[in-house]
Amino acid sequence: MPRPAEIYVFFGLIATGKSTLAQAWAERHGLTYANSDVVRKELAGLATTTSQKEGVDQGIYTKEFSRRTYDALLSRAEAAIGQGRGVILDASYQSREERGKVVALANRLKTPVRFVLCDCDDEVKKARLALRAQDPNAVSDGRWEIYLQQKARFEPPTELGSGQLVTLDTDLSITAALDKLDALLQREEKKEDKR
Repeated sequence: MPRPAEIYVFFGLIATGKSTLAQAWAERHGLTYANSDVVRKELAGLATTTSQKEGVDQGIYTKEFSRRTYDALLSRAEAAIGQGRGVILDASYQSREERGKVVALANRLKTPVRFVLCDCDDEVKKARLALRAQDPNAVSDGRWEIYLQQKARFEPPTELGSGQLVTLDTDLSITAALDKLDALLQREEKKEDKR
């Protein structure tokens, strides 16, 4: 079933399964999909599977390069909405400031924005990171030490208003997670319709 031309932000820490879920949900609903890892490597002129095992704030992960990456995500969202298509932005969106830029864009475009915070148990994250480390086709460069640094920096999304945020436990099968997300968003949309 197609979704409306809205902006959907799948965010949270690395290894929460947000990219797997976001890409599958985009396919299920015919949405444009923009992933920060892919965009970052495209901007750097790298193949998406080129490993960049750099530390936090180094190489293509400096604050300046991250700013370029997140600006490119906003541009892709604006282009998709301009074409009447819904779009998923898939990135960590750790700070209130970054999330605020998406909200400001949505307000300017007069389109709703919905944030999907993905999370799961730390042991699940560790297992996913171990699998990813062995996958030659992995796009993400995330590792456990990067996760711990992200966790320390992550600003809870307390600024997001009612109807803008749903939280999803991603320690489910992909089908179960997709179905649960559909149900959560439908419930939020029904609440809005009653207002």
